[in-house]
Amino acid sequence: MTDALFHAYTSLFVWIGVGLVLYRFLPDTVPRLLGRGLFWVGMPVEIFDLARRTDFSRLVWLAPVATVTVLIFGLSVALSVLQVNQHWPLTWLGLRGKQPFSLYPDESPSFVSEDSTLELTSAQKGSFVLSATLGNTGFVGLAIAATILSPENMGIAAFYTVMHNIFGLYGVGVIVSHHFGQASAESRWWTSLLAVIKVPTVWAFILGVSTQFIKFPQFVETSLDQSVWIVIPCGFLLTGLRLSQLKNWESLVSGVIPAVVKMLIMPAVVLLITPLLGIIGEPRLALVLMAGTPTALTTLVLAEEYNLDRDLIASSIALSMLVLIPLVPLWLKLLT
Repeated sequence: MTDALFHAYTSLFVWIGVGLVLYRFLPDTVPRLLGRGLFWVGMPVEIFDLARRTDFSRLVWLAPVATVTVLIFGLSVALSVLQVNQHWPLTWLGLRGKQPFSLYPDESPSFVSEDSTLELTSAQKGSFVLSATLGNTGFVGLAIAATILSPENMGIAAFYTVMHNIFGLYGVGVIVSHHFGQASAESRWWTSLLAVIKVPTVWAFILGVSTQFIKFPQFVETSLDQSVWIVIPCGFLLTGLRLSQLKNWESLVSGVIPAVVKMLIMPAVVLLITPLLGIIGEPRLALVLMAGTPTALTTLVLAEEYNLDRDLIASSIALSMLVLIPLVPLWLKLLT
């Protein structure tokens, strides 16, 4: 088990390290181009392949219910923290508007200052909600789950990933990103829903499910299976590129609160609720692992697409990935 976790962690940190090193040698446009490429091509291909290979008949209710419950809870906690911060700024954990988080120095954040209370920018609020709510179930979750779960229970993890990508990353994620990214009086809820319809991954999922019983030529099947080994490193590489843009430790500290919500509170809720529903053993472990995945790399892609705060998201990703290292053995000890 230790060797399996070591190999999973190695791939994760090697590619992030490559991104950290390469950033100083690459043009500034590369991270954005890479992010857009993942949004429009890489991730849709991965979801299409995953949807084609997932058996949705076994425990069909479990993953959707767990996914929606975790998303609603995480979203509620994140929005509650923002409300608290509005009245009592959490400057001691870096969640404040005093220090600009934008990676573009020519952009001047607009602050609302009344009675010496500094308001977070709309981009910072959107990034905070994304970081605290959305997990890396595809890149990290499945990679780790495959090393510790039996084949029959991998279906739960895979189904959770698909549901999280559809309802979370490209449902809640797109709506939140579109709302806070535009932050204009003309922005309405229906325009956010329309943005979800335009997301290529949603259509990739629908096509994947509808073509499960169609046999593609062997070279197409092989290409789809191998595409994940391109998409995942590119996602890690983008993370490394963005982490290299952190300018100081204060920026890193801004990711503490969303990382705590994502890595500790959300999996703890699943850990406590699942026995009440009669879910024990490996299915319970699978749900806890997926609920406790680090902040999603896709949040960086959404930040690129909707011009949100990349720095805060990168901080949460970095901290949550570090927290993941001791947490996975802890979940294993508690649940096996």
